[in-house]
Amino acid sequence: MRQTAGIEALLLSFALVLLAAILISGVAHRTVLSTTVLFLAAGFVLGSGMLDVIELAPADPVVTTISSFALFVVLFTDGQEVGLRELRAAWKLPGRALLLGMPITFVISTLLGVWLLDLSWLEAMLVAAVLAPTDPVFASAIVGRGEIPFRVRNLLGVESGLNDGLALPVVLILISAIGGPDAEAWELIVELGSGIAIGILVPLIVSWLVRLRVFSRTPLYAALTPIAVMLIVLGVCLATHANLYLAAFSAGITIATVAPEMRDAFHEFGGQISELVKLLAVLMFGALISPQLLADVPFAGYLYAILLLVLARPLAVELSLLGSGLPWEERATAAWFGPKGFASVLYGLLVLSSGAENADYMFHVIVVAIVLSIVAHSSTDVPIAAWFARREAEDVRTGRIQVPPSSDPSRANPPS
Repeated sequence: MRQTAGIEALLLSFALVLLAAILISGVAHRTVLSTTVLFLAAGFVLGSGMLDVIELAPADPVVTTISSFALFVVLFTDGQEVGLRELRAAWKLPGRALLLGMPITFVISTLLGVWLLDLSWLEAMLVAAVLAPTDPVFASAIVGRGEIPFRVRNLLGVESGLNDGLALPVVLILISAIGGPDAEAWELIVELGSGIAIGILVPLIVSWLVRLRVFSRTPLYAALTPIAVMLIVLGVCLATHANLYLAAFSAGITIATVAPEMRDAFHEFGGQISELVKLLAVLMFGALISPQLLADVPFAGYLYAILLLVLARPLAVELSLLGSGLPWEERATAAWFGPKGFASVLYGLLVLSSGAENADYMFHVIVVAIVLSIVAHSSTDVPIAAWFARREAEDVRTGRIQVPPSSDPSRANPPS
């Protein structure tokens, strides 16, 4: 009965907060007010320790079910943004951020965890891996702001689309290594490998079937084809115990690569589904954050979170972009906009449910880092975008750049 009441309260609260977000979305897009922060704050106020409207515990089945499904959907839709063709065409700067910046961030975060948090090396590595992915959606869709130079938007978009999936195997392996769910190394390899295989094979088979002349599809049902792929992948993974999340990410990339027309037909609908499950998970995440949880985190935990924001990511990305030819202001923007995103929320819940000895402590630190990141990044995207807009207007006025009357000023910076 309590679980049913919790679901009802969560869904009704989500509907009301969603309506509020819709009503203020125009204002939020132009100011530092963030709809993401709205959902996080609403969950906190409505959750345990405050108004007790949404009564959820991290171990509740509704929490694990919603978080698992949300992560599956988001990885599936994110994967469709990074087809191999697009990666080959725009890999230069994102490749630096992923192959250099992400490992450097991981190393710095691990060292900070051992030094400040008194964690073991494996535990510090796990916290660093959970907080490694970035999600520009949590910065009020900075990637969609035309005022930001295209090179920076492209870098952040490709990076955030890929690093969720790249961090996941590391998170799962480290959870197992520190005493999470018992699993032999071979079993873990099979679980991860079979997830990737299912994520590749199912879209390939479906893509082959829909191209057969014996079949024909209406535009409505053509747009639903990726939904069928997603549900088949989900069902097969549940039946075979393959890894859900790697399967979802692999399936999204495969669709974008072998069937871009399928991806394009699904794009708007898929984006709406992804946004809804993200916001629901953020509200639920906020409800799990009690005043007591925040009070239990020592000062060192807050210092760790602050240093991740102002040191680990900025230093790593600046180092990775040396010699790239980007102006300093574009490098600084890319370095700053590394919000601890949606994937970190759900990876943190995986850590909490792992049963590891210090799982509660690690989760509390992760919560503080995510909350500070969401607030900081969601509050700075508009001022920085406005700065770039003023700079471009000044360049146009002084003749430093020429923009044809019919062109889009947001395209004045060509891709690198």
